[in-house]
Amino acid sequence: MGHKVEKSDAEWKAQLSPAEYAVLRQAGTERAFTGEYTDTETVGVYRCKACDATLFESDTKFHSGCGWPSFYQPVSDTIEYIEDNSHGMKRVEVRCASCGSHLGHVFPDGYGTPTGDRYCINSIALTLEPRPES
Repeated sequence: MGHKVEKSDAEWKAQLSPAEYAVLRQAGTERAFTGEYTDTETVGVYRCKACDATLFESDTKFHSGCGWPSFYQPVSDTIEYIEDNSHGMKRVEVRCASCGSHLGHVFPDGYGTPTGDRYCINSIALTLEPRPES
């Protein structure tokens, strides 16, 4: 798919808070159970904090108990997958396909979900756009 949003490092630093920059642009991780959306049940759309791309729908969010927001499926073609062998583990990193920002990782342990996947995403990488109540 390739990145559509391209900014210099200085532009990202100007746009994002230091904590957002550390996660989104340097592949950091927020501490477990500290994120704004870990237990959120608000109906809406989760967007990339860096570029506003739509990433996840709230109806794919589930409580996994891992300490980060968990989703079983992204909106189609919005995620890039990168092999991550850091920290002595074999994982799959997920990034925003529009701007290349680090979001978290995906694991094949989403037991009981329709896909069997658990997208473990940093709250700080997301913005929730609540859906108006009908």
